[in-house]
Amino acid sequence: MVGKAEYLKVMATLVTTAFALIAALAWQAAITAIFTEVLGTATSIPATLSYAIIVTIIAVLATVWIARAAAKAAGVEAQAGKEEAQTVEMK
Repeated sequence: MVGKAEYLKVMATLVTTAFALIAALAWQAAITAIFTEVLGTATSIPATLSYAIIVTIIAVLATVWIARAAAKAAGVEAQAGKEEAQTVEMK
């Protein structure tokens, strides 16, 4: 049986993911409207390709930035754990 804490953790993840999807769809509509205004119809090939390229670049940069931040945080936690273990050993 799943405990209350595990249930709340899963529900929080689902709600967060749902809001992220809604935000992504809102941004997609906004960016499409901008491209339509600047480049003409949203269905034109240049507009569609430009949109795809720019969104891909942003996604790659964001992914790299998040991965570096996560790696840095993991390194800080690992270092803190090592220092704590050394302090316990000395006592």
